[in-house]
This record gives sequence, structure tokens and C-alpha cells, in this order.
Amino acid sequence: MKELIRTNDPVLISFLLHRLREEGIEPFEMDGHMSFMEGSLGILPRRIMVVDEDHESARKILDEVQGSGNG
Repeated sequence: MKELIRTNDPVLISFLLHRLREEGIEPFEMDGHMSFMEGSLGILPRRIMVVDEDHESARKILDEVQGSGNG
């Protein structure tokens, strides 16, 4: 598995997970429980992981998702 992104932005995480699944890529969210344990203050970032074979495609989707907020 490779890390795609590490962020504490819940909106970005939610939309990214949706888009990845829409394209047939099954992401794995790490550190979500740690974020919950720290009181949902948003201090600890969550990591989105994908299998190695999907990393390049997932990276393109991430770029698209991050760019969609700028237009």
C-alpha cells in the first residue's frame, strides 16, 4: 500500500473517498480512530492509502479533486 494523502480536512477526505470508489479504487483510511480519540479537534491527520497498482490513477483523481475547489 502507498499513502495517497495525509490531511485533517474532513470534506476533502469524504469527497476523495467517494471519487476513488466511483472509479473502482478501494481506498483504506488510516488513523480515523486516532482522530476520533483525540476528540475530533482535527489535530491528527488521517491518511488515505491505496494499493500500489492503483496509486498512479488515484494520484490523478486526487489532483482533480484538489483542483475542483479552485474554479
